Amino acid sequence: MKKSLIALAVMAAAGAASAQSSVTLFGIVDAAITHGSASNGGQSFTGMTSSGYNSSRLGFRGTEDLGGGMSASFWLEGQLYNDDGQFGNPSGSGAFDFRRRSTVSLAGGWGEVRLGRDYTPSFWNLTVFDPFGTNGVGTNIMLVGANSIGANVVRASNSIGYFLPPNLGGFYGQVNYWFGENDATGNEDLGDGYGLRLGYGAGPFNVALSFARTDLSTNTPVVTDGDYSTWNLGGSWDFGMAKAMAQYQRDTVDTGAGDVDGRGWLVGALVPVGAGEIRAAYSEYRLDVNVAGVPDARARKLALGYVHNLSKRTALYATIARVRNNDGTAVTLGGATAGAGNFNSTGYDLGIRHSF
Repeated sequence: MKKSLIALAVMAAAGAASAQSSVTLFGIVDAAITHGSASNGGQSFTGMTSSGYNSSRLGFRGTEDLGGGMSASFWLEGQLYNDDGQFGNPSGSGAFDFRRRSTVSLAGGWGEVRLGRDYTPSFWNLTVFDPFGTNGVGTNIMLVGANSIGANVVRASNSIGYFLPPNLGGFYGQVNYWFGENDATGNEDLGDGYGLRLGYGAGPFNVALSFARTDLSTNTPVVTDGDYSTWNLGGSWDFGMAKAMAQYQRDTVDTGAGDVDGRGWLVGALVPVGAGEIRAAYSEYRLDVNVAGVPDARARKLALGYVHNLSKRTALYATIARVRNNDGTAVTLGGATAGAGNFNSTGYDLGIRHSF
């Protein structure tokens, strides 16, 4: 009898604890047959890839209720390369990591403080207001262009972030500071940076402005000494029959011998059709002067796709995209390798995505 009472007490205590905290295993498995080619005699590619629609991932997240409207939480998420079974590090080293996101946070009615590796504020605009969500051959060309002249475009490690609470009448925002922790060269500020984002979303309308800056002394291939800064503006309007999206971005890098400036824009739409939706986008990125000193280097991209939802968690998709390069840009699609001179590149994805 006593053992039964003790067992019941332990079960009751465990139930109370589980009611105050939770841990969730989640993920996405996305596989595609991808093809890419270049018009100037470069090497084409046809094969199996991952993350053509959504980024494949595996993660754990949990929240504990601290009472008084406060909570503590963690989020550990790693990239899954399900085409060959690797996780975390695509180099083949077998490293197991959570480089997509690894954060711990404290939240309340005043907002959230989050520490660890996370998205930069400026990346949110690039992915939220892109019909292709910066995945697959349809990826926003501004992300490709920005990566060619800067760093910390997508994520920043060693970050401290503050997020506004969600009850501000549609206003949202965040501010982040990240530590480079790279002072082996004698520059204790190497990799340090900050960013902020402020937006407003209500009903069918959503718009956000962001800015970020990072000290990139000794970064390669372009930056030899100086800072990388970027700002962008993105917005969307859901008309019911279609959701329109648009973005504009400016990037600047101090190379030590002068600035390299880039700018880009995107217009796109999501059009619901039965159990699926059509995705379309046109984006452009231009460098005022490229690495070789050629002015007005420009890449333009047109992407079209369709997603068919078999259920809330499973979808089939197809995407085709084409890039036109001019005056020294070298953007390729679908794993293709470029040859010499100006060229066009074409790529497609045919895949399936399942989330859990």
